[in-house]
Amino acid sequence: MGAPDYFAIRGGANPHTRTRLGLRKRVRRDLAIGQWHRLASRLTELGVAVYVIPADPRHPGLVYPANAGVLFPLEDSRPLAEKRFVLSNLIASRAGEHAIYREFLRNLGVATVEIASRFEGEADFFPVGDDLYVFTHGTLVRQRFAPRWGIPPWRRRYGFRSERAALDELRGFTSGREVLTLELRQEAFYHGDTCLAAFGSGRRGLLAYLDALSLDSGRRLRERLGARLLELSADDAAIYAANAFRLVTADGERLFVPAGVSDRLRDELRARGVMPEPVDVSEFWSKGGGSVKCMIGDLGPADEPPTAAIAAFRERLRYRPTAVDGARPS
Repeated sequence: MGAPDYFAIRGGANPHTRTRLGLRKRVRRDLAIGQWHRLASRLTELGVAVYVIPADPRHPGLVYPANAGVLFPLEDSRPLAEKRFVLSNLIASRAGEHAIYREFLRNLGVATVEIASRFEGEADFFPVGDDLYVFTHGTLVRQRFAPRWGIPPWRRRYGFRSERAALDELRGFTSGREVLTLELRQEAFYHGDTCLAAFGSGRRGLLAYLDALSLDSGRRLRERLGARLLELSADDAAIYAANAFRLVTADGERLFVPAGVSDRLRDELRARGVMPEPVDVSEFWSKGGGSVKCMIGDLGPADEPPTAAIAAFRERLRYRPTAVDGARPS
C-alpha cells in the first residue's frame, strides 16, 4: 500500500477527480488518512503483511499501487523470488511513480520486468480461476478539454489506460492460459478493476458491470463465464463495488468492498460462500477515482524466508497499527 500523507488530486486524470466545471477536486486529507489506516489496520488484523511505500509529495498517486504492475503467477505457491512483476507504463501524470515501484519491489525481493506498451498493471490484467486471464483495454487519447455545445461549453476527454498492443508483450507470462480480451467503453470505468473483480473459490467467480464494456465484450464475457458471472446493478457499480479485494482467511473468504454496497449484493456474495467486508474509502473513490482494490498492490501468498537484507527491508516498511481504531501511527 502507498502511504496517504500527501494524497491530493494533481493531474485530474479520470472523471471522478474533477467537478462538472472541470476543476480538480480538493481532498479532505485528514479524512483520507483515517480511512487509509482503518483499511490497513483491518488487513493486518486478518493476518495480511502490508508493506508501505513511503509518501512522496511529488507523486500523490502512490496511494493506488494496484497500477504499479502485475505479478506472474499471482497465487502460485512458489517463492516470491521466483515470480516476475511486470511494471506498468503509467499515464504521463503518474509516470514518475515507475522508478519508485521498481526500487521498492526489488528491495522487497520481487524481480521486475519492463515492457514498452501503455499498460496499467493488475487494474487491467488479472486471473479468473485457474483457466483464464482477463485483459481490459480502451482507446487512448490525449487528455484535454474539448469544446462542445452546452453548459459548460467544454468537456474533459480522459480516455482509457491500457492499450490493446500490451497484450502481445504480456502473453509470455500467462503460462498458456486463455486470455479474454475486453474493451472498456465508459470513461468513468477507465480500468478493468473498476467494473470487474474475481472472487469466490479459486477466484472462479467474477463481479461484473457489463454496461462498462462494449456490447461485443459483454456478450463474450457472458458466454465464457455463464453462471460464474455475478452482474452488478448500476447503483452498486457507481460506487465501484467491483473495485474489491479478495482475501482468504482461516474462517473463509472475505471480499473487501466499498461501504454502501446494496444488501442484495451482500446477500448474493454470502450465497456464494463469500463474506462481504465493507470498508469506507469514500475519499479515495469520490476524489481520486480509486477504491479498495486500487489501494492495494497484490503480491499473493507469503513465500519462503527471504535473505537477511530483504527481511530487514520488509521489517522496516511493514505496517503496524498503533491504535485499535486504525488511527494514524506516530
